[in-house]
Amino acid sequence: MDLMEKMGRRVDAAMGRIPCDTLFKNGTFLDVFSCEWRKGELGIIDGTLVALEAGLKGHRIIDLKGKKVVPGFIDAHVHVESSCLIPSNFESIVLSKGTTTAICDPHELANVSGLSGIQYFLKSAENMAMDLRIMLSSCVPATHMETNGGGTLSIEDLAPLALHPKALGLAEMMNVPGVLNSDSEVLKKLAFFSESNIDGHCPLLQGRELSAYASTGISTCHESSRLDEAHEKLIKGMKVWIREGSVAKDLKTLVPLLNMATSSSIGFCTDDRNPLDIAQEGHLDFLIRTAIQKGISPEVTYRSASWSVARHYGLDRGLLKKGAIAPGYSADLVVLEDSEQCQVSEVWVKGKWVKELEKSPAISTTARQTVKAHLPEINELKGVEGRVHIIVVNPGKIITDREVGDSKKKGVARLTVLERYGKGSKPANGYVNGFGENFSGAIASSVGHDSHNLIVVGSDLSDMQAALKTLIDTQGGFAVVQNKTLLANLALPIGGLMAESSPREVEQKLLKLREASRSIGCTLAEPFLQLAFLSLPVIPSLKLTDKGLVDVEKFSIISVSAV
Repeated sequence: MDLMEKMGRRVDAAMGRIPCDTLFKNGTFLDVFSCEWRKGELGIIDGTLVALEAGLKGHRIIDLKGKKVVPGFIDAHVHVESSCLIPSNFESIVLSKGTTTAICDPHELANVSGLSGIQYFLKSAENMAMDLRIMLSSCVPATHMETNGGGTLSIEDLAPLALHPKALGLAEMMNVPGVLNSDSEVLKKLAFFSESNIDGHCPLLQGRELSAYASTGISTCHESSRLDEAHEKLIKGMKVWIREGSVAKDLKTLVPLLNMATSSSIGFCTDDRNPLDIAQEGHLDFLIRTAIQKGISPEVTYRSASWSVARHYGLDRGLLKKGAIAPGYSADLVVLEDSEQCQVSEVWVKGKWVKELEKSPAISTTARQTVKAHLPEINELKGVEGRVHIIVVNPGKIITDREVGDSKKKGVARLTVLERYGKGSKPANGYVNGFGENFSGAIASSVGHDSHNLIVVGSDLSDMQAALKTLIDTQGGFAVVQNKTLLANLALPIGGLMAESSPREVEQKLLKLREASRSIGCTLAEPFLQLAFLSLPVIPSLKLTDKGLVDVEKFSIISVSAV
C-alpha cells in the first residue's frame, strides 16, 4: 500500500465511507494537549487513529464500559540489557505494562562487542511490535580508565548507522570532561548530530559547567538526583527524565518539579530495571502510579509519560505520530481499569491488542563466548591493606561517597574488578563499605557498567575466587558463594549481560539470588546492580575499574593506599 492509498483509507474511514478496523465506544480518553478527559469514540484503521467522533462504523467494536484511555507510555531512556533479557523477551514483559515505545541506548552490549552490538539492537527493533528506538552509543568506551571488548567507536563508525529508520540520534554523552575540555573526538560526534537528538549524562553538574555542557546541543539528562540540580537543568532548557530503576531511584526526590507548566519538559525513564522489579512493581506504570500517589495530577503525569517524550524526540511528527490520542497518531493505547492507580486493563499497539500478538522473533547475535578471563590466584585478589580509600555505597543511588579508614574495619568488604576480554591483566583490588556489617561470602557479576568486566565483592578471598570461576564457566551472569559453595547463580551468556531464558525463569533465579545474598548478610535490596555500578567511572565519587581506583572528580586513577 503506497502513501497516497494509506491517506485515502484514513480519510474514507474518518468520513464514514468505509468501516474502521476497530472502534472504541463508551470510554473517556485523555487529551494530552489540554490535559483534559474527553468523551468520544476512537476510530482506528491500519493501526492509526483517524477520528474521535461518534457514529462511525467498525469491523470490530470494543465497548470500554466507561474505562479511561491514555496514550501508550514512552520510556525516555533505557538500557534493555539491564533487564537481563534479549529484546524480544523485554518487549513481552513491558508491553503488558503499557510501555509501547522505548528510547534505547545499547552501549552495554556495544562496550562488549562493538559496532555489532548496536547493529543487533537495530535489527531487533525492526522486528518488534513495540516501537524500540535506538540512540547511537556515544561513549564506547566510557573513559580511558577501563578496558572494554568493543574497542573505540568513532563518529566514522556511528555515522552510517544514523540513516537507519530506527536510529534517533546520539546517546547519552557521559564524557563530561571531554565536552568541557573541547575534546576534538567528542566535538566531532556532537557536531555530526547537531541537527538531531543528543542525550546527556551529567550527574551533579551545575553552574558554568552545566551551561557549557548544554551549549553544545545536549538536551536531556536522566542523571539528576537532587531537586536543585534538576531544576537548574530545566531552567537551562534541558529535558529532565525522572528515573526509577532497580538501583538509581530518583522519583520521590524529583517529582515535586512536575506540574502543568513543566510537564512538557519532564518525562519518565527506567534506565536500568531488572525483570524481577518489573514483575513485582511494574515498569513505567510503577513510576506513573507513584507520581500520582505523591500528589501529581493524573492528567499531567500521563502527559509526561507519553506526549512530552514523543515531542522531544520528534516522534509526534510524520505519518504515524506517537504520544497522543488524536487523528493521525499511532493507535498505541492503554485502557485503564483505574486511572488513579494506573491499573492497566488492556494495551493496544498500532491498533492491535497485545494479547493477540505473536511473540516477536529473537535475532541471532555474535555476542557469545565473550568472557575470556583467566581465573586469578587467591593471592592476586588480596591487594593492599591498612589505611585505605574506601568506596561507600549509597543504597538506592549509583552515586557513591568515600572515606579513608582501616581495611579491616567492620562492614568493609574487599572489591575486585577482573578484566575479562583476554588481555591478561592482573585484577584490580579495592574496598567498599555498605554491603552489610555481617556480610560473609562473595557476590560476583559480569554486569559491570559500562565496560562489563567481572566484579566481585566479598569477605573471603577463596569465596571471591569461587564466584569469579562461576562467571567464567557460565560465560557471565550473577553468583553468590559462601564457604566456596555456590548458593545461587544466573547465567547471562549473551555478552555476559542477557539470557535467552524466559522472563519467568530469569525472575525465579533472581529471587533465589536475592535470598542467597540476604543469607550471607548482604543488606542491600538490589545487590547485583548496586555492585555493577561500582565500576562505572563517570558517576561520582569513587569507583574501581580493571585499571584501578578512580577518583571521578579528578578523573584520574589514584592509589588504594591512603598512607
